[in-house]
Amino acid sequence: MVNFNGEIIEDDVLFLNQENRGLRYGDALFETIRLVNDEVLLWEEHYLRLMASMRIIRMEIPMEFTLEYLEEQIKKLAVQNKCNNQARVRLTIYRNSGGLYLPKTNIVSFVIETSPLESPYYILNTDKYEVELFKDFYINADMLSNLKTNNRILNVVGSVFAKENDYDNCLVINNSKNVVEGLNGNIFLVKGNVIKTPPLQDGCINGIIRNQLISVIKKIEGYTLEEASISTFELQKAEELFLTNCIQGIRPITNYRKKEYTTVVSQELIGKLNAVIRLQKRDLV
Repeated sequence: MVNFNGEIIEDDVLFLNQENRGLRYGDALFETIRLVNDEVLLWEEHYLRLMASMRIIRMEIPMEFTLEYLEEQIKKLAVQNKCNNQARVRLTIYRNSGGLYLPKTNIVSFVIETSPLESPYYILNTDKYEVELFKDFYINADMLSNLKTNNRILNVVGSVFAKENDYDNCLVINNSKNVVEGLNGNIFLVKGNVIKTPPLQDGCINGIIRNQLISVIKKIEGYTLEEASISTFELQKAEELFLTNCIQGIRPITNYRKKEYTTVVSQELIGKLNAVIRLQKRDLV
């Protein structure tokens, strides 16, 4: 079942057609969210990012699109799909049909999908995870690259490249040849007591977990957090690399070319990240 504009319908019903602007032009945004014990985790952060993104690409925000309304729609579907204990949620917002590049309307519709998750909390997976640079195409270092739009063809092609070459993921670069992120998450680099992550100006996604970890790291004595460009040459000199997103939390990178990385900082941060989630859940009660 899916939630289409507040109506729960079977997921095999043809409620979208060939005129859908998300299909035609990638004229859509999405949020990938965790739901645990009927609570939408970090929901305010997701909601504010979504509203800001809608304004940036000039979508009309409906009056009913309140924090409470969209949260209710997510929970309603999760209950219907019997996965409200722990679920992966995708909320997609797209501009309604009509027009060519110039839309006939800025009014939007939404679709919510849910699927079960195995664990209610983040578990660090330290199995071998090898990455390579994806250099066929570059990310533009601009504000649009910070948004989670449906225009993710670079990520799709990069994922095909990774599979064809037996990599678990790829790191993408911008036009200045700086490392921006992984195909499915923000990147952090550890060298000594310095933890670096690329700034938004380099074109990375404005990630929810990225922002949570930035706040966490700044509070840990002994570490220095830098939002600074990461050159490809720094990858070989790093002691640790890890990716972050809302579904996996933290995913350590173990191998890049001949370099092997530790997971010491990742193991410390995963516990602190789960603590942030538990604190938020208590605040919701």
